[in-house]
Amino acid sequence: MVQRSFGLFATIALAALALAPPAAAQREAAEAALAAPKVPLAIGVAWYPEQWPEARWATDLALMQKAGFNTVRLAEFAWSRMEPSEGAFDFVWLDRAIAAAHAAGMQVVLGTPTAAPPAWMSQLYPDILRVDENGTRAEHGGRRHFSFASARYRGFATRIAREMARRYGRDARVIGWQIDNEVGPPSFDAEAQVLWHAFLKQRYGTIDTLNRRWTTQYWSQHYDNFEQVPLRAGGQHNPGLLLDFKHFTTATWTDYVQAQARAIRAVADPRQWVTTNTMFWNAGFDHYAMHRDLDLASWDNYIPDGRPDWLANGANHDLVRGYKQRNFWLMETQPGRVDWVPVNRALDRGQTREMAWQAIGHGADAVLYWQWRSALNGQEQYHGAMLGPDGTPFPIYDEIAQVARDAAAAAPALAGTAPVGRIAMLFSYDSRWAIDLQRHHRDFDPVKQFTAWYRPLRSIAQGVAVLPVDADLARYPLVVAPSLHVVTQAQADRLAAYVRGGGHLVLGPRSGMKDDANALWPQRQPGPLAELLGARVEQYYALDAAAPLTGSLGAGETAIWAETLVPEAKDVEILERYGPSNGWLDGKPAAVTRRVGKGRITYVGVWPDEAMLRGFAQRLLDAAGVAPVVPDAPPALEVMERAGNGRRALVLINHGATPLRPALPAGAVPVTGDLRDGVLPAHGVAVVALTPAQAGISNR
Repeated sequence: MVQRSFGLFATIALAALALAPPAAAQREAAEAALAAPKVPLAIGVAWYPEQWPEARWATDLALMQKAGFNTVRLAEFAWSRMEPSEGAFDFVWLDRAIAAAHAAGMQVVLGTPTAAPPAWMSQLYPDILRVDENGTRAEHGGRRHFSFASARYRGFATRIAREMARRYGRDARVIGWQIDNEVGPPSFDAEAQVLWHAFLKQRYGTIDTLNRRWTTQYWSQHYDNFEQVPLRAGGQHNPGLLLDFKHFTTATWTDYVQAQARAIRAVADPRQWVTTNTMFWNAGFDHYAMHRDLDLASWDNYIPDGRPDWLANGANHDLVRGYKQRNFWLMETQPGRVDWVPVNRALDRGQTREMAWQAIGHGADAVLYWQWRSALNGQEQYHGAMLGPDGTPFPIYDEIAQVARDAAAAAPALAGTAPVGRIAMLFSYDSRWAIDLQRHHRDFDPVKQFTAWYRPLRSIAQGVAVLPVDADLARYPLVVAPSLHVVTQAQADRLAAYVRGGGHLVLGPRSGMKDDANALWPQRQPGPLAELLGARVEQYYALDAAAPLTGSLGAGETAIWAETLVPEAKDVEILERYGPSNGWLDGKPAAVTRRVGKGRITYVGVWPDEAMLRGFAQRLLDAAGVAPVVPDAPPALEVMERAGNGRRALVLINHGATPLRPALPAGAVPVTGDLRDGVLPAHGVAVVALTPAQAGISNR
């Protein structure tokens, strides 16, 4: 039985373990192979050899070779095969699978199997099972049914990670590790409650500080000690408690992942990277914090309804790239369809290829598909796959093979490059959570609001970096924060320094309203940025009918949210006013701007309509001197620039149903894809090389 005595977020100490290194000759060969350059673009698939007879493996790998794949992901759901009974490990089958994959020209990513613990564990140790907010304990048979707070489970998880790393940590055929799979569901068991109280004590120091920050005199919520504080995720609870629950789940999940990462790194060659795969716009934890001590970011990109919104999907790619501000891996994406929504529509012909190249254009250095072959049984047997249950290719196989061929042709032009971000947008998990907890208007979805601003900025600038609030912003002439609802004094000071140094900061509605305990700032919005703005929000209004707007930004309307602004400094310029509507808004300022030092700060207190947002975006970009690399791009044309390492290239996608003729820069040279005589066909993709001297601002 594994050690059960853990402190707050404690981990198994690995440094003292006597880990036998491989023989000298094997070690030298492994280190030489690890030093060799990896493929610039990894294209591959999740392969589950444990689900199929070993006699089938050669056929599968031959079909992967034929498709042009160079990468497989293995083992992330194979715990019962690797540890069929407690403490009895069997890696011989995995040795053979890795050897077979390598012989077929594949590099290997290993997943720790901790998303799906084996049945013997659930039976022998039911205390590891997750408990929901209503007190119901999960049962075995699905996945993610363990408690993230269970010290016993953490012991089992770090042990299997350590055993895998001892065997494969210096195996040159293994290039990296994926920790767990799509972590997220919290637990409300007794151990989680103990950790919650310890977390609050560590965060606030004294119960008096917590009471003050949470304003617990409201509704007689005053606490005498930390053990009185309930563990809750929602409902009629203090906003400070609910936001700190998100901070707690972030800290707990981050430490859970890091415990396995430390177990691996203690014995693995440092050239093997470590990551974990996350899901689109997942609100379960702060992804910036989760990835801070990982080597690269990775995520799983699915289009559930089979109808891609390419601008919204691009925003999520840029968000993921911002986790590390480096290129990322697309660890999973669908080969056509999913199986977990009401109508599991397949992507149209050509769209699977489009989505792969969109990921690469936004900074993915890998595109892996889920999954290789339809499982004969199991909860996801209807999910899209490259092979059917009979082991022969589905129609999507040929389209994905084309992705692999094009990626091989484009790899030399893209090696060492990263997306070019000409401006930045700020995304804050605290702000998203705080607004979601108290929307005040059912339609004020913070992700949709962020995406509404992203759309025109991305389509006009053709390059946007999505960053955390504490990122270095100095290189960007324009920074847009659509709703920086939660802001600390330290963050406000950094943003003020950015403005005074010459940047233009644009704040959207609801900005500067809360601190990091989800308490209202005592000064009006934008809170600690109000002095810099030289204006404040007089009042905010949730709208059930559109209110008109007019001014130098153009005519338009806001239909969800409206804030009236009061200039307090003489040099504040009013950009936009409300027209007649409900009386409270009539004639009041809706957007203001002020020059401060070498830069400027602008506050827009509305959610403008699409046309008005586009006009405003164009004005902002013109003032910042940001011009697109492909001028006058049609709405269906996505332009993505990657630059670096003496190279510069464009990835072009025609997401529309009619051919386009993009106005490419002089000297553009087609590398691969569908561009013929300057025409990009419907759903066509092209990679073109450009002159490096003309490169823009890189996100790197």
